[in-house]
Amino acid sequence: MGWTFPFSAIVGQDEMKRAILVAAIDASVGGVLVFGDRGTGKSTAVRALAALLPKMNAVAGCPYHCDPLGSLCSECAARRGAGRAPKTEKVGVPVVDLPLGATEDRVVGALDLERALAHGVKAFEPGLLARANRGFLYIDEVNLLEDHLVDLLIDVAASGENVVEREGLSVRHPARFVLVGSGNPEEGELRPQLLDRFGLSVEVRTPTDLPTRIEVVRRRDRFERDPAGFVAQWQKEEDKLRRRIVKARERVGGIDTPDAVLEAASRLCLAVGSDGLRGELTLIRAARALAAFDGDATVDAGHLRRIAASALRHRLRRDPLDEAGSSSRVERVLAEQLPA
Repeated sequence: MGWTFPFSAIVGQDEMKRAILVAAIDASVGGVLVFGDRGTGKSTAVRALAALLPKMNAVAGCPYHCDPLGSLCSECAARRGAGRAPKTEKVGVPVVDLPLGATEDRVVGALDLERALAHGVKAFEPGLLARANRGFLYIDEVNLLEDHLVDLLIDVAASGENVVEREGLSVRHPARFVLVGSGNPEEGELRPQLLDRFGLSVEVRTPTDLPTRIEVVRRRDRFERDPAGFVAQWQKEEDKLRRRIVKARERVGGIDTPDAVLEAASRLCLAVGSDGLRGELTLIRAARALAAFDGDATVDAGHLRRIAASALRHRLRRDPLDEAGSSSRVERVLAEQLPA
């Protein structure tokens, strides 16, 4: 079997791990954008968290692993409409890679040519968006993604649905996923329309202190030499973290958000010059998910402070008179508006 590096064993990169956890607890926060150095555990963290999450209840045999109690594809909806209760099965949370060179047909799905030629039947071959439904869609070097795929992702991310009408086919299926993008900002900027679809943005750097670098190498080496033993060693920590995530998901809808916290969030967004109101909404949702993860009943300034940089650094208006980076600007405003 293929082994996945345990999420609990990842050394450092606390902001990245926190952002991915928040998105897993409350998908309405939006996706996670991870910019920074290569080889800093970006894809490892996403796959590790997906493997850690509890298996999902899905309609058996459905290529979109539809939620029996949620949005259904046309076939599952037709069966339920006919009075046939769908059989269910437990499936793992999917992590699907979207390669830069992928064709539109591969992403959205297309006519199944093999069945069409062999049997004369028009059948739909689901694409990457179908496989990613209810999971994670991971795009490495997302800032280099072709414009036509960017437009497609923006539409699907906004609607949570993939609509394909071509070659005599008309297919509509749910496509709700946590979008995770990674890249190096030196290789090009992300289009503003797609950038806005990411709820959180984090920066990762190669560790510069010797003990951390040694521990990263030590753990990776142990995992590669004995993956089964390494995973077993971290199993208790993984189980504990899984229980915390499950409880956080259950309680997040009931977390209280006082008016004072709403006001503080708006003050922060005004102070950093955040465009639109999506910053406030994301900041509040992310802080609420953090409170749920911590087991707190109410969001407070501490939760805002911990997630503010991730929620706001990619939403700042450019200031030609301020040469500080986006992270420095957010940290400066945080110190002024929400001193520890």
